[in-house]
Amino acid sequence: MRKTTSFTISYDILAEIAASKGEGSTSERVNHLLRRALDLERRDKLEQEAAEFFTHEADESLKERTAFQKATRKSLSRD
Repeated sequence: MRKTTSFTISYDILAEIAASKGEGSTSERVNHLLRRALDLERRDKLEQEAAEFFTHEADESLKERTAFQKATRKSLSRD
């Protein structure tokens, strides 16, 4: 389903779209480029979220490992 709408596009961008559209219409080319841009944006966001998640996990793992090592040393020193 398509909806007709209006956007303001810079002349230089419009010229690039016209030059790269091939045999399809300008509208089809713009839709294709927007889909790719939105997909790229989603992937970038997921990559950023994953990096933040694993950074947090690494910090937590380090704290847990340090606590375990400290407890092990304390336990072994009693023997």
